[in-house]
Amino acid sequence: MNKLPFLAGLSLALLGASHASAQTEAAPADAPSPAVKAAGDGKQMQQVTISGGRADDMTERRNSVAGKQIYGREELDRNGDSNLGDVLKRLPGVTIGGRPGRGGDVRMRGMGSGYTQILLNGERPPAGFSMESLSPDQVERIEIMRGPIAEHSTRAIAGTINIILRDGYQQRDNQLKLTDTIEQGRHAPNVSLTVPGKTGSLTWLLTGTIAENRQHDQTETHNLDTRGDGVVTKDENVLDETARETRSLHLTPRLSYKFDNSDTLNFQPFLMVNRSDGDTRSDLTQNPGLVPAALLQPPEYNLALANSHAESTFLRGFGNWVHKLEGAAKLDVKFGFGTGHSDSDALRYQYDNAGTLLDRYTDTASVRDRSANSGGKYSTPIGKQHSLAAGWDIELGHREETKTSVDKDGNAQFADSGDNLTADTRRLAVFVQDEWDISSQWSGYAGMRWEGIRTTSSRGGGGGDISNTSSVLSPLLHAVYRIPGHEKDQIRASLTKSYKAANIQDLIALPSLSRLNSATKPDRVGNPNLKPELATGLDLAYEHYLGRAGILSASGFIRDIDDLIRRDIALQDTSTGPRWVSTPRNIGHARTKGIELEAKFQLQELVAGAPAIDFRSNYSRFWSSVDDIPGPNNRIDAQPKQTANVGLDYRMKDAPLTLGGSLNWTPETLIQTSLSQLVYTSRKRSFDAYGLWKFNARNQLRISANNLAAEDAIGANTVTTSGLTQLATTTNQTYTVWSVKYEMKF
Repeated sequence: MNKLPFLAGLSLALLGASHASAQTEAAPADAPSPAVKAAGDGKQMQQVTISGGRADDMTERRNSVAGKQIYGREELDRNGDSNLGDVLKRLPGVTIGGRPGRGGDVRMRGMGSGYTQILLNGERPPAGFSMESLSPDQVERIEIMRGPIAEHSTRAIAGTINIILRDGYQQRDNQLKLTDTIEQGRHAPNVSLTVPGKTGSLTWLLTGTIAENRQHDQTETHNLDTRGDGVVTKDENVLDETARETRSLHLTPRLSYKFDNSDTLNFQPFLMVNRSDGDTRSDLTQNPGLVPAALLQPPEYNLALANSHAESTFLRGFGNWVHKLEGAAKLDVKFGFGTGHSDSDALRYQYDNAGTLLDRYTDTASVRDRSANSGGKYSTPIGKQHSLAAGWDIELGHREETKTSVDKDGNAQFADSGDNLTADTRRLAVFVQDEWDISSQWSGYAGMRWEGIRTTSSRGGGGGDISNTSSVLSPLLHAVYRIPGHEKDQIRASLTKSYKAANIQDLIALPSLSRLNSATKPDRVGNPNLKPELATGLDLAYEHYLGRAGILSASGFIRDIDDLIRRDIALQDTSTGPRWVSTPRNIGHARTKGIELEAKFQLQELVAGAPAIDFRSNYSRFWSSVDDIPGPNNRIDAQPKQTANVGLDYRMKDAPLTLGGSLNWTPETLIQTSLSQLVYTSRKRSFDAYGLWKFNARNQLRISANNLAAEDAIGANTVTTSGLTQLATTTNQTYTVWSVKYEMKF
């Protein structure tokens, strides 16, 4: 634990030391750029500058045949967010699970349970990677693709979010950002340093971030069990309070070397180190008024005290070599590796009402992951504005996992406690794609991707070997029609096949134990016989572009899903007695559809003399149904009926001050997740605001506030089975988070 501050200081010192080398190679910032030069005959000729940079975000979105939305540094820096989740929640069609300020899984089109594909530099991130812990300062841009393409995996029923880490070609200045985030009076400092440089043919960009975070959470749960005849058998309240302190170090260097023959070699490692310590107090109080005395059981505990420690380290390397061939063809060969480990331990003491120790639980977990991947793409023009590409992807992964859980007498809490589980994953894919600007009005994309995944595992305790193999063939079609006489208007259409593979935890996971085990808080196990979910998708969109960075768009989608995966809850006999257990299985067919609206523009481009206001808004409406679950609330897991965002930024004319704010809204949801389970989630309404003062071109101060409304997040989980209804109602407090960020360039 004491190594982290030393490593952090050393790493940022090394980043800063490269500044001197960068200064010797970089051109002066105020160097003149003459518009004309003298030709050999003495006549004046116009100077032509050719830029190798990519197009701006809106131009790239407009020209993309397979619809792609781009959000660059302007969007990433707008609110001064300290985590990437707060940036994503404002983007069209994106929602974040969990309560405000604590994040959760990222969802497109409201679909939870892994329907959204998350990529890092176009590759799947390492196991255990949490996007919530990624700092926006390390990201160059975010790409959102509603329909899959052959070049990436088609494991994207809801869509794909591709996070591109900072590259070194568009930045010349060193950047230092000092941030302090305050929640409930608890400070969370953050230091980020970015240093670009160039030596000969080698270009680099070094980014490092050190952060410390302190948080306090309070959760109150009311458990009520009722028999079919109306008799209450349990009525209790549980108040949980947790204090947590987390420290992290992130390093993201990028190196690029250009050879004499114009070949390019790029390499970008990514290091994430996290350490966390927490203390939890849990008070359980029975409410005996409704429970007959004959049915009143002593509680599992009255007071529980626990402390925990967790640490994880992930290292991921991305690289590619671009080789130019004859006739404008090129070969792009990718390579990468990943390694990571996470360890956690927790000690929990449970006491009765008199303070007598009832039990002590010791839980430990250790996970080791290794991966390697390679791939490539050969592309060649086959005519004017027509290109063909083909390629492959190979990925190998290995995981070792050990969990133990014992009570104060050393008794194991589940049958495989202490066993070493190993799992190997092999993924192979081949693809071909054809992109063609057919005419000034039509552009088309056709692709085909085959992908196969094989997962095997074994347990050291003799639990037996298991194996799961699946493969999917995905044809893909995208088209863009530019309306004649309306150069700013176009129509998009896509017809695609996509899928969702069962994750490794659902296939082979060691049991995940739940304290206060019940139907509403069951243990979780895996199922090695799961098949992938398969989806046929249709997307339609109309886009009207406004000015430099504005757009009005309306889109609709539909997904038909087969072999839907859901979890069943049942009371099972285990080595420690009867326990409620949740198990995943394929249940049949589902369908989801929706409409998505977006409006984004600069008011000055539409109205002469208007104030400098940038306006952005989006609204989504979703419908879904699962055939094998009765209605009316048989929706796709976690999908709300609606979600909306609205925001604006105002740049003052007489002062270097920009003010802005945004409102993120999701209504309450009620979802029948299975024949026996009904889940309720309260509305989410998060209001954020910021002010930005620019002292000069190199120094600025940003003050922001997230979750100003700070509404409690309420959830209810009802399970009815075997003549018993168990209802757990949970109230989580949320808090306003203030942030002060000073940014400087030097």
